[in-house]
This record gives sequence, structure tokens and C-alpha cells, in this order.
Amino acid sequence: MLISCEIGKEQSVFSLISKIPEIKNCLITYGSYDIVAKFETTSTEEMSMVISSKIRHLENIRSTITLRVID
Repeated sequence: MLISCEIGKEQSVFSLISKIPEIKNCLITYGSYDIVAKFETTSTEEMSMVISSKIRHLENIRSTITLRVID
């Protein structure tokens, strides 16, 4: 997932996202997106729940783009 944050809030968003159990890796970046987060779920329903209930509702997130990888 590519995440854009409010200016200056990258570290606080990173700290919150890192605590989500489904998150496997999270990095602060420079450029168009502020954070890249890798998360894993076992179903599309679980993926939707993580995106809408655990990530997008966090304060200081302006936008997200989800890149779905399938095996």
C-alpha cells in the first residue's frame, strides 16, 4: 500500500501502522508517497477490513493506493 500523509505526520502514521498485526513491513519514503506498507491477509474480505477499518481511518492519512499481489 502506498500512503500519503499530512505534511510532517509521517513518523506518527508510521508508528501507528507498524502496530497493525497484518503489516509485515513498513517504510517511510520520499517522493509522491510517504509510506510504503506491506500487509498480508488470507481473503479479499479480510483485506478490505484491514484497508478500511485499520488503515484508512487513521488520523493524518490523506490518501492510499493498494497494490494487490496474488500468487
